[in-house]
Parts: sequence; structure tokens; C-alpha cells
Amino acid sequence: MLDRQPVIGVTGPNEGGQAAWLFTAFSVILAGGKPLRITTDMPRDIDQIDGLIIGGGADVEPLKYGQQRIERAVLARDKRTIIEWVLSILFFPVYWVARYFQHTKRSPVDLERDELELKYLSKATEQKMPVLGICRGMQLMNVHFKGTLHQDIRGFYGEKSQVSSIFPKKRIVVEDGTRLCELLQTDICNVNALHNQAIDKPGEGIRLAARELNTEVYQAIEHREYPFVIGVQWHPEYLIQIARQRNIFKGLVKAAVSNTT
Repeated sequence: MLDRQPVIGVTGPNEGGQAAWLFTAFSVILAGGKPLRITTDMPRDIDQIDGLIIGGGADVEPLKYGQQRIERAVLARDKRTIIEWVLSILFFPVYWVARYFQHTKRSPVDLERDELELKYLSKATEQKMPVLGICRGMQLMNVHFKGTLHQDIRGFYGEKSQVSSIFPKKRIVVEDGTRLCELLQTDICNVNALHNQAIDKPGEGIRLAARELNTEVYQAIEHREYPFVIGVQWHPEYLIQIARQRNIFKGLVKAAVSNTT
């Protein structure tokens, strides 16, 4: 057993991303872990961490999955307790203001960050270390396992416009029997949406863990051959007022403890 809190490395950009870092760090602390920030200007030794979170931000460089870059697109009720609804109303302006001034996309792509995170992901999976990919992190995870991405998902939305919101407005269906379903304790829930790219061809060993209701857009993935390699397209760090979303971080921290025993 660990005689200390498990250290969870959290990757992010050099510039911006302060809000995502703070809310992710808070989520890790609530889950019983100790967050450690990782950027290209502030790299850490892989031996310093027990688990890894690959955060959101700039798009993954398309050349890494065999495509030329195209022009970026402009993004155009689940059961909760009364307390969670009240907290959602209270937290939403805090999330919105924090992210408005400290968002993670200061540039379309970040090549140095791509290389750094792919290196960490490779070392983490070699050590069977638990990994959580958030938004861009999930996409990078799929690319690492030789999958591809849709650079623009507007075509998936015909009659109904694409949702872009930090508030949980997008409904997803969670696959039965997945680790994510076990963590969320539901097969359908609402999540937020801050992306304009999505998984196209799943990587080697990647399985679908959740999809968007009424479309085939992947909202979560898992790797079949590792104990805890999960990617979510939404941002659970901006949903910490919802118990089932906190369970994702609790599961990561628990897996980090198990991996070191």
C-alpha cells in the first residue's frame, strides 16, 4: 500500500489553461490524489507520478494521423439531486468566467505539446499506469494507438445544431459492461461539449465506451488491454458538482493506488 497520496500528473499548455488546471487539480484532490502540473516548460520525470491526466486544449496535429489540416470550424435531462441542480446553477458562472479568461486554445495546434504528451502516454501505458484523456486528451490517446480523427464534425448535425456549452446540455449513451459505465453508474447522462473534432477510426485495442445520442460521435473510449486507459470527450473537471462525474477522478486515483501495490 502507498504510504502517501498518489501523485497524478496533469498535462496542459504553457500559455492559458489555468482554469482547466485549477478545476482538474481540485477534482484530483477531492478524489484523494495529489495533482502535479506538466507542461513543455515544466516537464516531470515519469517516476514522479502514479497516474496521468492528458488535458484539453489545441487540436492534435493532423499529420500525426495521416491527414492534411483543414480550416477550423466555428462551433455554433438526466436524474440529479436537488443539491446537484443548485450547485450546477451556482458553479456555471464560475466555470464560464474562468474558462473565458483562461481557455486552453491559444493556438490551433501545439506541436511541442503533442510530442510531450505522446511520450508520457507511451511511458505510462508501458508501466500499466492509469491514464485519463479529457477532450483533446482522448483524441490524442486514439491517435497514439494508430486511430484517426474527424477534423470537423459539423456534418454530423443536420436538423439539430451542434451543441457547444460548458453546461451539461449534450446527452450521451454509455455502453453496458464498460469501466466508464461502472464509474458513472448509469447508461445515459448529460455532459458538456467544447469540441469541434471527434474520433473517426478507433485505434488498435480501442473500444467505444459512450456515444452521443442520435449521432455516431464517440464521447468516450477505453483500451481493452489496460486496466485503466479511458478517454472522455467532455470536461468532467467543469462538472465537479455532479457526483457521477467526480467518480471518474476517484476511479483514476483508486487505480493509481492499485498499480503501485
